[in-house]
Amino acid sequence: MLLIALLAEPVADRLRVPFGVVLVVVGFAGSEALVAMGVDTGLRWQNFADLILYLFLPVLVFESALRLDVRKTLQDLAPILYLAVPLFLVSAFLIGAAVYFGIHHPTGLPWPVALLTGALLSATDPGAVSALFQRTGTEARLLRILDGEGLFSDATAIVLFSLLLSLATASADQVQIPAAVLEFLRILFGGLVTGILIGGLGVGLIFTFSGAIPCAIISLAAALFSTYLAEQLFQVSGVMAVLAAGLVVGEANRRFCRVAFLGTLWELNAYVANALIFLLVGASITLGMFANQWLAMLIGIGAVLLARAVLIYGLFPPICWAPHIAPLNARQRTVLYWTGLRGAVTLALALSLPFELEAWYTVQSIAYGVVLFTLFLQAPTVPVLLKRLRSRAS
Repeated sequence: MLLIALLAEPVADRLRVPFGVVLVVVGFAGSEALVAMGVDTGLRWQNFADLILYLFLPVLVFESALRLDVRKTLQDLAPILYLAVPLFLVSAFLIGAAVYFGIHHPTGLPWPVALLTGALLSATDPGAVSALFQRTGTEARLLRILDGEGLFSDATAIVLFSLLLSLATASADQVQIPAAVLEFLRILFGGLVTGILIGGLGVGLIFTFSGAIPCAIISLAAALFSTYLAEQLFQVSGVMAVLAAGLVVGEANRRFCRVAFLGTLWELNAYVANALIFLLVGASITLGMFANQWLAMLIGIGAVLLARAVLIYGLFPPICWAPHIAPLNARQRTVLYWTGLRGAVTLALALSLPFELEAWYTVQSIAYGVVLFTLFLQAPTVPVLLKRLRSRAS
């Protein structure tokens, strides 16, 4: 599969489309061809959840955290956290409500499942446009906000998704909202504390052992142990632990160690995880999904665009009124709105949905529809938007 990804990347560059588009198409065409020839692909739905939650997602989050420059991000920490936590929760509710009322018929989504849909659709993925921003000279501050929002909203999405999934699969008399809120906070901050401690231990070991390879091995251990200990020993969020550990290790490497191989290793890890996720999505897509769920997909796309507009144009500007926070003009807010793309984390969470969840196939179809909209329509039009906005500004 990785060889296929390597061969597909030049095709994406030549066609000037996002890499994920080609991977999804190749995954779909390849799986359909193999199934038509009677070949067992080896893909089993019951294996996806552990693969996604304990391998792919921690790799993606740790790499993003490792790459994030903490000192520069602190300059815009207030708007980033405002987007990634309170506004993320608002977005999850708005999308969930829109999906719930949009599919409001006898076989529609129950409220817990609709909110679960809102949670997995609210995670943003700026990776598809980060390289484009760097090539076109888009403001560094805007890129920092997008990267920071993407990292912290992904972590929040995974924590909220796990909590809502347990609520959605529980019986109605077991659900208590105040207890669920307290559990969310315990899981969130417990994971952060665990990750900071393990990241600090990793940094101490990095200073003890010199050389690029020991540093890389310790970073791998920090990522894996933070996930395992948080989930299995302390019963808190493994993803938040990975996030915190990645931030600690990454900042220490930037300030003291300066091991370039560390970034290269985790860039490779993230490449592998992203490529496999998009190929798996392509392999799991069926034509019947579009024939049966096209209306739910359209409702999901509309809900995501509407919620993003409410956040960026309605609820986000007040944070810029606070002292020492530079405001964003109308052009910057428009870029922030249209580049709120959905990608690997949304797909990964959709792939991890269990069969026991009511209407899991509908939720997965909506997630696929939203991400395909991002890949085929939103991402390719970002350069056009940037060019027009720049021409108007000049």
